[in-house]
Order: sequence, then C-alpha cells, then structure tokens
Amino acid sequence: MRQIIILSLAALTLSFSSAFSQKSSHGYGIGDTAVDFNLMNIDGEYVSMADYEEANGFIIVFTCNHCPYAVMYEDRLVELDKKYAALGYPVIAIMPNDPEVKPDDSFANMKLRAAEKGFSFPYLMDEGQKVYPVFGATKTPHVYLLDKEKVVRYIGSIDDSARDASAVEEKFLENAIEALMKGETPDPATTKAIGCSIKTKS
Repeated sequence: MRQIIILSLAALTLSFSSAFSQKSSHGYGIGDTAVDFNLMNIDGEYVSMADYEEANGFIIVFTCNHCPYAVMYEDRLVELDKKYAALGYPVIAIMPNDPEVKPDDSFANMKLRAAEKGFSFPYLMDEGQKVYPVFGATKTPHVYLLDKEKVVRYIGSIDDSARDASAVEEKFLENAIEALMKGETPDPATTKAIGCSIKTKS
C-alpha cells in the first residue's frame, strides 16, 4: 500500500513538473497573471511593476538596439508613452538579448540609444535572460499589455506597418489600451509579433 502511495505521489509530482515546464516554454497567454520582475534600468536603478502604484496597466515591450524592426518602432514607443503614461498605462521596455551574442545591445549601448532617441520610459536589461522566457517573448519588438492586476490582455505587434508609420491601418496596441480603458475586452487580443528573433548563445 505504501509503495502505491509513493508511486502515486511521484506521478503527481511529475505531472506538475511537466505542466510547469510546458507553461514556462510557451510563456503567458491571454488571461494569465504576470509575475513581477526587478530589472536594472539604464540609470542604474532597479525597476519593477510594483513601483507604479497608480498604474491602471502596463505596456511591456521587449525590444533592443540592433534590430531594424525595433528601431522602426522607437519613435512610436515614445509617442505611446507620452500619450498613455499620464492615463495610467506606462511603457516599460526590456532588452532581452544576450549582449555577448549582440554587442550592439550592451548596457552601455542601451544608455546611448535611449539618450539619442529621448526615451521617456525605463529601458531595462534582462540580465541572465530570465524574464523574456517567462513572458514567452520571441521577437523584438514583442508587446504584452497587462491590466492593473497584471493580467495579460493583449499580446503581439504594436500595429500593422513596421516599415512605414504613415501606412498604419490597424493600431493593435492602442486599440487594446482604449478597450481596457472602456472596460472592454481587446479584440483582437493577439496578433503576430513581427521582428528579429531574441538572441541567445544556444
């Protein structure tokens, strides 16, 4: 009897481990609650979502210096932060690449790029690449819109025209934010993130 109980517990533990591994490999989905992070900003200070006590939500953007798609969206990110931070939806940018693989994305270069572009939002280093896999980010840029309770409400692209801001027809992220502000469900809740793959040694 004892052997059966031990085997059952082992099977249960394996089942939980498998479920957790599957969840970690795929990252967050719509309706999942995000775990807070604590990452270093370009000013040397650590930043987490908990620092934004008055926030109504969070615009989490995985981005970088070197990717042409990320560069195309820099001005639009600044505009998004200027428009929505005051309404309680701040932009928090996270650089997920391994700087040893892409030296252009080093911490020093992050500082330079933020100064050049006048970033009005935190630009955080995902040191050790521990945060982006939890979210499930695969591209730069890759956007996650969270509500006040850190529940994921939108995942994907900023809009439908990376190459030409003047040609944008669908502002996916802005529409999702506006929906949340009205107490509505974003539609679409997911779009395909278009950009460069996140760089790792593996």
